[in-house]
Amino acid sequence: MRPFWLEQALSAESAVNCPPLQGDTEADVCIVGGGYTGLWTAIQLKEQNPGLDVALIEADLCGAGASGRNGGCVLSWSAKYFTLERLFGVEEAVRLVKESERSVRAIGAFCERHGIDAEYRLDGTLYTATSRAQCGATDGVIAALERQGIHSFEKRPPADVQRLAGSTRHLEGWFSPMAASVQPGKLVRGLRRVALQRGVRIYENSAMTGLEEGVPATIHTPGGRIRARRVVLAMNAWMARAFPRFERSVAIVSSDMLITAPRPELLKSIGLTSGVTVLDSRIFVHYYRNTPDGRIMLGKGGNTFAYGGRMLPVFDQPSPYADQLRRSLEAFFPAFAEVPVAATWNGPSDRSVTGLPFFGQMSASGNVFYGFGYSGSGVGPCHMGGQILASLVLGLDNPWTRSPLVNGPLGYFPPEPFRYLGSLLVRNAIRRKERAEDHGWRPRHLDVRLARLAAAAGKADKG
Repeated sequence: MRPFWLEQALSAESAVNCPPLQGDTEADVCIVGGGYTGLWTAIQLKEQNPGLDVALIEADLCGAGASGRNGGCVLSWSAKYFTLERLFGVEEAVRLVKESERSVRAIGAFCERHGIDAEYRLDGTLYTATSRAQCGATDGVIAALERQGIHSFEKRPPADVQRLAGSTRHLEGWFSPMAASVQPGKLVRGLRRVALQRGVRIYENSAMTGLEEGVPATIHTPGGRIRARRVVLAMNAWMARAFPRFERSVAIVSSDMLITAPRPELLKSIGLTSGVTVLDSRIFVHYYRNTPDGRIMLGKGGNTFAYGGRMLPVFDQPSPYADQLRRSLEAFFPAFAEVPVAATWNGPSDRSVTGLPFFGQMSASGNVFYGFGYSGSGVGPCHMGGQILASLVLGLDNPWTRSPLVNGPLGYFPPEPFRYLGSLLVRNAIRRKERAEDHGWRPRHLDVRLARLAAAAGKADKG
């Protein structure tokens, strides 16, 4: 099943598919993965060294993975400040928050400069509370940002929050202008076009079937091989399955989304007229935004967990949680109760222990680099990931290559079956806890304690 966003993007472009790799070839750099991380890396490499011969292989079409099926919320790492500070110290945490905000703007500037109609709107984000138990959940991290002089948030009166978010479900909210929204498929296909224009050789429908490490390294596909001096693995959730050494570094979990049919007049009537992204303060958040053609996209994380990092068939099918998403849509927007749902979908998200991506090199020869673990929040940070991986490939000495982000996984999940069974136990406790809070009831003590395990593992970052 093609993701909704990618289908939209493909129908709007005239480009033809890049052919699969046939036969053997050589390259200075081979990138495995045609999503945001791989394409940003390719573009960054060509910007810094135009003469570099860069080849990129993609198992499907560029954008068929997470980059073409996310919610299109371009967020900074402001809300992750406590985790950044705990892991890396104040100085690096402040730098990374600033860089993440810079990436939000840089994506828009790149689209404008290269004529990419990705529906980029720098209209900010709202972090809200939709139950009394969620009220105050964001206050601590906002105060910490303010102490460090990187505070872009403003607490809005409840009436303003409800007006801006288009829903009376929100009891409080903090607004930051440092966030944007995009049509994910159009962004990734635009990056593909620019990469091709820069001279990157892209081979679609060319899955990596093997990697022989060495100098040069050899990447095998069904139709041929690429011998490359350096390799970048930008496979995101698929890394854990391809390389068993990473199996415990991430948990593969779905994020499920729906999108309505266009109703621009109805959007206008409820006041949801800007491109603001809205996230509540649940552990597995609700997030939503509108689209320029008058739709509402709504998603929720933390539903399907994969045993052993497997790519389940359901990840390429309509969401099995469609009814739950529909009920959430109607709870936020009663006026949309009769509006048809145009599509539902889901996809695998690579949740790291910290909730942050990690990067490094994995070969004895020192020429195979990787980056993944974006934990469902990669649209903006993948731009940083491209800078990190390009810097590693080029052997630069800069803040990116000196960052502790390049030290590989910063924690591991328990082995199976404990990871899978524990994930389900915690997920179900979170559901019971938040259902009770939605009704104003006191959740069970055990559910509260189990939910804290998810927060400690980086699935929430409120303090």
